[in-house]
Amino acid sequence: MHIKIDDLSGPEIRELLEEHLASMRLHSPPESIHALPIEGLRKPAITFWTAWENGELHGCGALKELDAEHGEIKSMRTASRHLRKGVAQTLLHYIISEAARRGYRRLSLETGSMHAFEPARQLYARSGFTFCGPFAEYLEDPNSVFMTKELGIG
Repeated sequence: MHIKIDDLSGPEIRELLEEHLASMRLHSPPESIHALPIEGLRKPAITFWTAWENGELHGCGALKELDAEHGEIKSMRTASRHLRKGVAQTLLHYIISEAARRGYRRLSLETGSMHAFEPARQLYARSGFTFCGPFAEYLEDPNSVFMTKELGIG
């Protein structure tokens, strides 16, 4: 699998992000959807990656700089026909490594509290993320789960 920075201009990534947003709308009330549309991902503070194999898009993920020591994982998504193949784990470890390389001391994320998000929560927990309270501009929300991981400790 090849992971590269993506400029969000290709039809494959547009389709995957539309699938991502549709899934969020299916499983979360509108006020609890924190997924960003393409325009929201085209910000200087956000780096967006896609994972490809044999010319086919397998997944995506992004890293948003909250400050010089704290990053946020955004837009993690595996293409539906590539679920359970390790795509999300590969992307997550890539993003964690990049955050550490940048000198971040902490990496956080928001995901849903509903059953549909259980695989994501398990993936993050297996990678060392622990539950925490809201961070950055998030507020307490029964539909959201917040997780964080300390980096560069030890």
